[in-house]
Amino acid sequence: MHAKDILVEGYGRIREEVRAAVEGLGPDELNARPGGDANSVAWLVWHLTRVQDDHIADAFGLDQVWLAGGWGKRFGLGLPRHDTGYGHSSAKVAEVRVDSADLLTGYYDAVHEQTLGALRSVTAKDLERIVDEGWDPPVTLGVRLVSVLSDDLQHAGQAAYVRGLLQSAAS
Repeated sequence: MHAKDILVEGYGRIREEVRAAVEGLGPDELNARPGGDANSVAWLVWHLTRVQDDHIADAFGLDQVWLAGGWGKRFGLGLPRHDTGYGHSSAKVAEVRVDSADLLTGYYDAVHEQTLGALRSVTAKDLERIVDEGWDPPVTLGVRLVSVLSDDLQHAGQAAYVRGLLQSAAS
């Protein structure tokens, strides 16, 4: 198995977890924030998708799906165009609200497809390419791809946890 095949498999797992976290949830559940200041399922899935979109587009010289596909307008959040949610305050988290799980999964699926297209073109040599010199040591494409994969899986797990909290409180 080649490294790119492992990455394709790993990114496929994110998609499965995103779908499981939001499936069947209505707006109240998607936007609920357990404990008042916790992240909502909607914010977590939006954020992990924005990070993947931003980082993959940057690493491969692609347009962000958020911008090119009109997703920013569909969400209508009123946030800066390139906002990924990184460093959001509780007040900013509260601004990320959605009316349906379909909006979240639609955006995620579009980002996922762009990601898969990029990953399928990757060679072993590409994984060694420096994509960010702002770190010591500089970040290679391989490290960036694993970093996004790890971050997204963590946030998908958090979304599943919030979903579980909401469902247990309702029963």
